[in-house]
Amino acid sequence: MSDPARPPFPPFDRESAVRKVRMAEDAWNTRDPERVSLAYTPDSRWRNRAEFLTGRDEIAAFLTRKWRRELEYRLIKELWAFEGDRIAVRFAYEYHDDSGTWYRAYGNENWEFDEAGLMRARHASINDLPIDASDRAFHWPWGRRPDDHPGLTELSL
Repeated sequence: MSDPARPPFPPFDRESAVRKVRMAEDAWNTRDPERVSLAYTPDSRWRNRAEFLTGRDEIAAFLTRKWRRELEYRLIKELWAFEGDRIAVRFAYEYHDDSGTWYRAYGNENWEFDEAGLMRARHASINDLPIDASDRAFHWPWGRRPDDHPGLTELSL
């Protein structure tokens, strides 16, 4: 049994790449590891910081660990570039740890998709910066970022 297709499909144009990026942001903001893992091919390859993963089971386990540590996680992604079956994004997310220390993580991701619109490769570089709670910029209820909430460019991030 094959996985359901995940439009939009490559090759991407600006509109479809922007839509794909927002769909990824929305999924990650659910903080549901199983749901998020279904956007990747069964044998998807990841590099996340210094960790290397292969396949949905490893991806879901990684995300489960991540969101147990990164509390009140809120993410914004923005299209950086695209060509053919590849998309590059920049992103930032805010979270706090179990001691209450807030962080803003900044990063870049390079994505490669198969013909069904599933991500077959993800390469992420990420840096965490401790911030004061008063410096937080991502203020929306848990879940999807509202359409009227500023993006990274509007927030000068």
